[in-house]
Amino acid sequence: MPHKKRIFAQLNERSHKIFCSIVESYLENGEPIGSRNLSKALPIKLSPASIRNVMADLEERGFVYAPHVSAGRLPTQKGLRFFVDACLELRQLSKKEQDEIDSTIGNLDARPNYETILSETSDLLSGLSCCAGVVLESKGDKKLQQVEFIRLEDTKALVVLVSTDREVENRIINIPLDIPNSSLIEASNYLSTHLRGRTITETKAFIEREQKVEKAQLDSLTRTLVEAGIASWQENASGNNRTLIVRGQAKLLNNLNASEDIERVRQLFIDLERKSEVMELFSLAEKGNGVRIFIGSENKLFSLSGSSLVLSPYYDSEKKVIGVLGVIGPTRLNYARIVPVVDYTAKLVTHLLT
Repeated sequence: MPHKKRIFAQLNERSHKIFCSIVESYLENGEPIGSRNLSKALPIKLSPASIRNVMADLEERGFVYAPHVSAGRLPTQKGLRFFVDACLELRQLSKKEQDEIDSTIGNLDARPNYETILSETSDLLSGLSCCAGVVLESKGDKKLQQVEFIRLEDTKALVVLVSTDREVENRIINIPLDIPNSSLIEASNYLSTHLRGRTITETKAFIEREQKVEKAQLDSLTRTLVEAGIASWQENASGNNRTLIVRGQAKLLNNLNASEDIERVRQLFIDLERKSEVMELFSLAEKGNGVRIFIGSENKLFSLSGSSLVLSPYYDSEKKVIGVLGVIGPTRLNYARIVPVVDYTAKLVTHLLT
């Protein structure tokens, strides 16, 4: 996070007070505030005209905007980020909030089930924030039941992984520009059919074994066809691509086995190409990043939802991050209250797990 003093230097004291008042009003009631009401609320004496001048300057900088003509001002996405980085003053947890967190986490069994910890923590955060609690585990090699690829834009896709215990994980991956939507659908269908009960590693090994078997079949069939004078290989200049050219049409018409072999060769080419695409997508999914933090339009996936996500990691006994937990809600979250709640809860979960 940028240093507060350096960010704060972008605004003078008067602009800073007016800007903070606009944001705090928005976080409290979600409504734009005008210069007249601001002049009454500010700790310093300023006329509505002076406040309007400052508002115009803030709008020019991209920190605030007017939702319609003659309205007051609301913070922009950039303004909210500036407020959180430079102006936010975190408050201490109240005794009631701390007791509730201590009680919920502390009352779990001495050796609780891991899923129970996550479920109780999510419910706790949801209740304390009046928003949705979020708990994300680190990526593990779980047994899968379903995989779905959803294109987000030309070179990005969302991978939805559903495990056999019905846990869902989302990952965002970069995909080649030339992969069509039909390939994403085929990959989803193929994997959902063949991976049930297998981990990502086991599924990749299964696909590789099938590729080897089909490659051996292809080599055997094409060798037979070439030796019989029914087909020949044609290579491009680089030698990277080979195409089977069918010759001797008369022999082909008089040889039913050869016709069946040609059809089998065609199908093997299709299957091997499909499996190569599936393997490429699946490898990308294995390395993809789990969905982490989305604040308003900072990520295209949440660009229209107006959501903010406050997360804090929790650790194992070796101080490795094994997951994150937090809260998702509207951009007008009470950040000053939610941030310490999430931070304190993450520390307790870390303590419980270690």
